[in-house]
Amino acid sequence: MAAVAPTPAVAAPAAPVAEQPAAPVAPTTAAAPAANSSLYVGDLDREVTEQALFEMFSQVGPVASIRVCRDSVTRRSLGYAYVNYNGSIDPLAAERALESLNFTPLNGKPIRIMWSHRDPSFRKSGHGNIFIKNLDKSIDNKALHDTFSAFGKILSCKVATDASGASRGFGFVHFEADEAATLAIEKVNGMMIEDKIVFVGHFQKRGDRPSTKEVFSNVYVKNLAPEVTQQQLEDMVKEFGKATSIKIAEGDDNASKGFGFVNFEDPESAAKCVEALNGKEVAGKTLYCGRAQKKAEREAALRQKQDEVRQERIAKSQGMNLYVKNLNDEATDDQVREEFAQYGLINSARVMRDEKGKSRGFGFVCFSAHEEAARAVTEMNGKMFQGKPLYVALAQRKEVRRAQLEQAASQRMLMAQRQAGPVGPGMPFGGPMPFFAAGPGGMPQQRPGAPGFFPGGPFPGRGMGMGPGMRGGRGMGMPGMAGPGYGMPGMVPGAAGRGGRGRGPALGPAAPLGFQGRGGRGAGRGAVASRTAPSAVRGAPPPPPPADAAPAVPAADQPLNAAMLAAATPEQQKTMIGERLFPRVSSLQPDLAGKITGMLLEMDNAELLMLLEEDSALLSKVSEAIDVLKQHNAIPEGVQVN
Repeated sequence: MAAVAPTPAVAAPAAPVAEQPAAPVAPTTAAAPAANSSLYVGDLDREVTEQALFEMFSQVGPVASIRVCRDSVTRRSLGYAYVNYNGSIDPLAAERALESLNFTPLNGKPIRIMWSHRDPSFRKSGHGNIFIKNLDKSIDNKALHDTFSAFGKILSCKVATDASGASRGFGFVHFEADEAATLAIEKVNGMMIEDKIVFVGHFQKRGDRPSTKEVFSNVYVKNLAPEVTQQQLEDMVKEFGKATSIKIAEGDDNASKGFGFVNFEDPESAAKCVEALNGKEVAGKTLYCGRAQKKAEREAALRQKQDEVRQERIAKSQGMNLYVKNLNDEATDDQVREEFAQYGLINSARVMRDEKGKSRGFGFVCFSAHEEAARAVTEMNGKMFQGKPLYVALAQRKEVRRAQLEQAASQRMLMAQRQAGPVGPGMPFGGPMPFFAAGPGGMPQQRPGAPGFFPGGPFPGRGMGMGPGMRGGRGMGMPGMAGPGYGMPGMVPGAAGRGGRGRGPALGPAAPLGFQGRGGRGAGRGAVASRTAPSAVRGAPPPPPPADAAPAVPAADQPLNAAMLAAATPEQQKTMIGERLFPRVSSLQPDLAGKITGMLLEMDNAELLMLLEEDSALLSKVSEAIDVLKQHNAIPEGVQVN
């Protein structure tokens, strides 16, 4: 929006100073020294990431670092960030970014840029800070900045907005010098901007403002008896002063809704009415009389009251409220209470249900003492109840659970990066791949001097055995391979199976036919010597499998229950669950199945069993995992998220 030129109002007295809300002035200081290359970026959309900011600010100069500030628990963006330029390379980059990118839309929302300093003393002092009210709704940050920039250098400028982003009709401008602020007040106070007379004055802290009584003229009256008419209400309030309008709300049948409004000509009459009628009994009902509030004010007050009640309830039940999952669909509140009653006095027990009254499979049990709750968790977790193993734990808020899931995901990704080691371009395994040239018999032969070259053969200790009687490490079997230094005489093609420390064919040109040494993992069990298998010659087909051999059932298709898990070690339990969980996750998110399965395996086994049984619960957990990956920017580019 272009700069708005203030025009003198016709016989317009200066607007009275009303109670001013606190100024959310961005972090700034008196002057931006030339060496400063740090910028504060505010009014960011919640989905803006460091990458998006880098793409925007790197067009101006060399960016050293970018940090989007996030909530420590939920890890959601707080709506502001810090951008640091490399001042040693380009000292003027930050200044150019401030001039060229300020109020530029990002994700459809104009950003606000200013100098950043750690010392907040100047900002808190209030010097050079002015307050503007009665602004037109069309005036935004840029229009306010353009209007007041004529009076001096502006450090920060902001129009206050509500939750929906609409202007609240007032704003703040912080000048570098007090003289500029004083000049702006002299020139603009009482002037007309966009057909509205504005008030401009020095900003005052809330504690420094004179205490003013609440001024209002519209009164809200509720709890009226149905038989009270509008005329009777008018007779009740006329003694307090002249009322410009009186209205009792009515329904479609013209019956009273039990509340109404009285608008007085002056605030003093309204104050008298509230003082006299509030709490007074009329027609057998006690009236409530107070200042009429807008819907947004009422909703804000109601939310605050509900939050206070919820926080108080959470504080009282901390450590005593249990979360019970994997409940049978037929379980009732009384049955759950009866099952847990043996561990202590229960304040409440509830099974959560959907809109249709169907159980959602979980509930809460609140005990009266911490010791009772701890004993119930120890005894009831994993216990069979109505044919299903229960998952019992201390109840946690959603934000805490999400934070724990995010922390586990971060630790897992960090461990994976450490194990992978440094990776360079073209080096998918952290180093150059060995080069093999064609050798005798068409088999690969390593070129001496090439990266990864090992004298005497490829991958010592990681592949095939190194010679008669020598023990190799893991590797891949190479059936039927021949050539100097690799000889595997008499090995059946395709018969190389899982080996390791077991016997395998000897390696090396001096090995006699059929000699068996200690080979690598790929050439262990399943390698057949020519003495025991005359038909195992080069090029011969492998022997057919036994006629009665039945195909193996994949682990993912085998049933799994609590009894099977109890008989296995903790490591085996996670493996058994993972083998069944991965195909299910893969059907929902094929490209991210590995990451998501690993995240889900951090959960308790009883809860994981429930995920295998209920598709809806699995879908919910997969969605939570995807949200966590998005917040950490852990989804590779090009990966399709269903």
